[in-house]
Amino acid sequence: MYQKPMATSIVKMLRVVADPNRLRILLLLKAEELSVAELQEILVMGQSTISTHLSQLKQAGLVEDRRIGKNSLYRLTSPEGGSPLDILLDQARAEIPEASHDRTTARRVVKKRQDKMRAFFDSMAGRLGKDYVPGKSWKSLAEALLRLMPPMVIADLGAGDGSFSLLLAQNAQKVIAVDSSAKMIDFAREQAQRNHVKNIDYRLGDMEELPIDDASVDLVFFSQSLHHALHPDRAVAEAARILKTGGRIAILDLARHRFEEAREMYADEWLGFSEAELDAMLERAGFAKPKTSVVYKEDNPPHFQTLLAVAHKTG
Repeated sequence: MYQKPMATSIVKMLRVVADPNRLRILLLLKAEELSVAELQEILVMGQSTISTHLSQLKQAGLVEDRRIGKNSLYRLTSPEGGSPLDILLDQARAEIPEASHDRTTARRVVKKRQDKMRAFFDSMAGRLGKDYVPGKSWKSLAEALLRLMPPMVIADLGAGDGSFSLLLAQNAQKVIAVDSSAKMIDFAREQAQRNHVKNIDYRLGDMEELPIDDASVDLVFFSQSLHHALHPDRAVAEAARILKTGGRIAILDLARHRFEEAREMYADEWLGFSEAELDAMLERAGFAKPKTSVVYKEDNPPHFQTLLAVAHKTG
């Protein structure tokens, strides 16, 4: 969870942001949450210098952080649009010569983080059905399917090895299976061919930038994939974009937990979500009347629980 500092006076804010390097940090954190190590790489500054700047910005109420295992990710706090800080940063972006280069370098640094996660799933291609994956249970999948159907166009986002797409395809008009791992897509396609399934369209892509047309899908499914997204809100917003009016979204994911080892063992970006967090994400993306509940509890430690959230897109 983010630890939000107390708001501060505009005088103190101006005193803190007078340093050009702190302005560079704020511009970066407005666009993307970053760790100290990532800021070091982008700004080519020492760890102690970056930490000092972040401490001062945090004390001034301008940045907030959340723990990710042994590290912290920092981002800009979220003031109302048109705030003095927003105006100041818009002007600073035009006046600070390093700002454009910082932005380009930041995209490369974040891509490294995504590549690390993708490498994990490349290494797991063909094994996910055999190795243990937290929260992936047939009981929770059955619970979800019972609440949905008839034949429709379904998007399976973060499709992995394609096992769930195969299940959906049995009663679907068409399944669009999207995954960021090319090896997973290849393996899933081979699985479908072996099972003579022809109504699955496999596409290589990111959950946050889907290779799917606007308003072309009846149902979007995230099956234990949303906690791998760098920006879950963006993934849910993309789901809203591709859904037809009246279309539905279903999210099966882990309830919030404290099993930190999941970050390394399963390339998890988030340690699950609370029911309130999923509901809020869905509402921000324009979905109506989300319904979220626990549909499965594991008997063995660390006792993962699975949430199912269902909502529909309004006009």
